[in-house]
Amino acid sequence: QVQLVESGGGLVQAGGSLRLSCAASGFTLDEYAIGWFRQVPGKEREGVSSISSRDISGFGIYYPKSVKGRFTISRDNAKNTVFLQINNLSPTDTAVYYCAAGRFRPDISNYADASLYTFWGQGTQVTVSS
Repeated sequence: QVQLVESGGGLVQAGGSLRLSCAASGFTLDEYAIGWFRQVPGKEREGVSSISSRDISGFGIYYPKSVKGRFTISRDNAKNTVFLQINNLSPTDTAVYYCAAGRFRPDISNYADASLYTFWGQGTQVTVSS
């Protein structure tokens, strides 16, 4: 059974940090691009990071300007897990965070296209208090 399970969300004060995890089962994570998205009620799902599977040029990693410098995505293929480190959290980061997997090569033009990701987790809530 293919499954992605996020964890690590919670309530944190502004300026704090969280490390979200995305654990995969039922498939080999290192064959997939992994994206992190977030969504707040009434708004579209926003792509906040993506990491490609490894190829001869290494990993491709992408962030929107809104989070660059504060968000860091990484993957541990041996553990079949992808992480999202979020530093200097602000109330505007409050959302449900989802990880997703897709068999495509992300680039700057498509990494946040949710339709390219096949498998999705159930989400983990991040709440940042001011």
